[in-house]
Amino acid sequence: MARTRLTVEERRGELLRAAVEQIEERGVAALRISDVAAQLGVSNALVLYHFETKEKLVAAAFAHAAEGDLAELHAILARRDPALKRLRAAIRWYAPTGAAKGWRLWIEGWASSLREPALREVARDLDSRWKSALADVIAQGTAAGEFDCPDPRSAAWRLTALLDGLAVQLTCYPGGLKPTAMRAWIDEALTRELGL
Repeated sequence: MARTRLTVEERRGELLRAAVEQIEERGVAALRISDVAAQLGVSNALVLYHFETKEKLVAAAFAHAAEGDLAELHAILARRDPALKRLRAAIRWYAPTGAAKGWRLWIEGWASSLREPALREVARDLDSRWKSALADVIAQGTAAGEFDCPDPRSAAWRLTALLDGLAVQLTCYPGGLKPTAMRAWIDEALTRELGL
């Protein structure tokens, strides 16, 4: 049976999905071009044709994963619900016990970005866009009188710092923190930040 010929965009997407899976399974340091190629039954040369280096493949894989996460975030925040309901839904989705997947991937990315400038830019962009989206919905809720938050940007920074830190604890040290306690801390933080 002949293999269907993919467009350049389709092939890149296939390679990026495979790279994300390999990073989640093996980590960035252990990722090899040959692992990505073998997963798809293609040559190493094909992977390098599209990405040139492992570093570029890794940065592109994280960007690909980030765009998926941001699309989901924007879908949640674009609902016609009150700002508080949208904000709670976004935080529940993003929290380590929520439906957002890939905390191992992001923790790998943060660690690797210390040494990889291209990956650092991807991580910084994702972080900035995530915080901006949360700050926007907090500002909308404040303007609508749903809650009182004089500095939406700082509130978004504090909330994401808490979520990211809890994700590291739950992912790297399973069993150390009960998910119910984590959810309670997140609710307490949200209540404080919004003056509820």
